[in-house]
Amino acid sequence: MMQKLSKTITLLILVITLAVPTTAFAAKNDQGVDWSVYQGTYGKFGYAHDKFAIIQIGGRNSNQGIYEQATYTTQVASAIAQGKRAHTYIWYEVGGSIDLSKATLDYFLPRIQTPKGSIVALDYESGASGDKQANTNAILYGMQRVKAAGYTPMYYSYRPYTIANVYYQQILAEFPNSLWMAAYPNYQVTPTPNWQVFPSMDGVAIYQFTSTYIAGGLDGNIDLTGITDNGYTKGNAEKPKTETPAVEAGKEADNTPKKTLKVGDTVKVNFSATNWATGEGIPTWVKGNTYKVIQINGNKFLLDGVMSWINRSNAEIIATSQTEQTISNAPKPVAKTYVVHYGDTLSGIAYANGTSVAALQSLNGINNPNWIYVGQTLKLSGTATVLPSVKTYTVRYGDNLSVIASKLGTTVNNLVSKNGIKNANMIYPGQVLKY
Repeated sequence: MMQKLSKTITLLILVITLAVPTTAFAAKNDQGVDWSVYQGTYGKFGYAHDKFAIIQIGGRNSNQGIYEQATYTTQVASAIAQGKRAHTYIWYEVGGSIDLSKATLDYFLPRIQTPKGSIVALDYESGASGDKQANTNAILYGMQRVKAAGYTPMYYSYRPYTIANVYYQQILAEFPNSLWMAAYPNYQVTPTPNWQVFPSMDGVAIYQFTSTYIAGGLDGNIDLTGITDNGYTKGNAEKPKTETPAVEAGKEADNTPKKTLKVGDTVKVNFSATNWATGEGIPTWVKGNTYKVIQINGNKFLLDGVMSWINRSNAEIIATSQTEQTISNAPKPVAKTYVVHYGDTLSGIAYANGTSVAALQSLNGINNPNWIYVGQTLKLSGTATVLPSVKTYTVRYGDNLSVIASKLGTTVNNLVSKNGIKNANMIYPGQVLKY
């Protein structure tokens, strides 16, 4: 999710029936995802049938104290704009301390951007104290605060961690069917739940069944009770009753007809898209990702980054230029530091946090962008973002400078000059090139 510690139809129905209440809800058995900064500015869904996203606003951890996710507001707007239900979660590493719980909730509850009534989950999977009752009290305090603020409280974790550190039955006594629990069969791509590893506990309302929902990694979840309808009119993400800027911006983008698409708008390439407007096949890695529109010609528009023409029917608007202005006027979360995780690259961290590799190198005294290590704390504040007028391209596996230059309509010499490249044969996947 999050920060991880990281046959018949009859049988399937029987397992679900035994595990959850039988009341019918519009969203029961809907699948969805959860997002943090790793899913980028606009987040990403795994499949066209996904109906909800639960989005990290930030939280508290032992390394940083209270921190914010810079992608929260734009991800909320993006989910709403795509007709999905957006919810919130808070990284809740408070141990058994009511004081830390209070400080965390005091900070984040006023900043929630999803609708009143929507889920606000407390992610309790790290930092538990040795006092099981104190841990439980801190969680209950947080859930009580969430409810008092007008949202639907949930508790997220793993079954073994919960059993070891929390009296979860006390949570269910006050908040029935409020558990969001994770259990994975393995780390193979898993598009649907494996009920053989379902966490057998009372009160599970959402089951996070994989962290590899798609190739490359993404958490997959299933709503067992209809709880992700909360905060929405009959589960309709277009009409939440809220005044929050992110949701209003998302509604605006969702209601924008394609015929009014403008240069500068952001679109997502549909998973069902097969061919570019020029007839070539659309690569799998493009689908589901978002791109700026940089040119329009009739029913076709040119996507920035991939520099390819796509038919209007194969993409959907997720943010208008006016929408992005609305979001930019909202209070912006700014992460001050970032702790390097396994698999991170400096270019990926820079992209996710709206800055540049050069800025991170300068701020952290890094001579070689490949020399970062797991657990390293990088400074982010004060970094200079790449101006919108500067176009960039992220190197992909199999690229070389001549191919990139041809794709971008420029020359190898121009790329070498603008990026200070000493050896034209030495570029690497994830490297961000200016052109």
